Amino acid sequence: MSQAPAQFTAFEGEQRLVSGSLADVALAVKKTSDADLTATIVIFNDSTGRTLDLDLRGTSSEILKRLPPTTVSSDPPPADSSASEPRGRGRPRLGVVAREVTLLPRHWDWLGTQPGGASVALRKLVEQARRARGDKDRSDAARDAAYHFLAVMAGNLPGFEEAARALFAGDRARFAGLIAAWPVDIRDHAVKLAFGDLAEPPA
Repeated sequence: MSQAPAQFTAFEGEQRLVSGSLADVALAVKKTSDADLTATIVIFNDSTGRTLDLDLRGTSSEILKRLPPTTVSSDPPPADSSASEPRGRGRPRLGVVAREVTLLPRHWDWLGTQPGGASVALRKLVEQARRARGDKDRSDAARDAAYHFLAVMAGNLPGFEEAARALFAGDRARFAGLIAAWPVDIRDHAVKLAFGDLAEPPA
């Protein structure tokens, strides 16, 4: 299973305060909040675009101990080993979980002719489908993250609904044009979440 450190971003009003690991963001937000008790700060998980509430009471060490795990996995979470059937003698544990699959007789006939049998053939088919959909799934997740972020930070800005439609249509040029007059940090972060880079400066 491949994992990478998750990234987080904190906004103070319309300005980006800090981006980085959850630990770095949490401590930066704590410092800013202590210096300005009236500061309104929102923390976002960049992989989902959703807000995150943290308990920032106490010392830095206490804050860090309370932080949740922050890895992003490209694979589904491992199945609960307690849900798997007892393994046969000499059979290694490979994280394989036995579950019922319902197929038509012709499907079972075809699977039975494949090298390695039905289980190996099904696993290969699933992996091929996952690879084929990989780019689209990542694009859809990025679009959703940008939308969740904008719903919080830009829901009241002019052109929000039109920008959301352009975002879901995958029309980058129209999306960038509609948000060009928005606060620069909100605009740039939305484009970064959706498309992986920064917005072009408005003409």
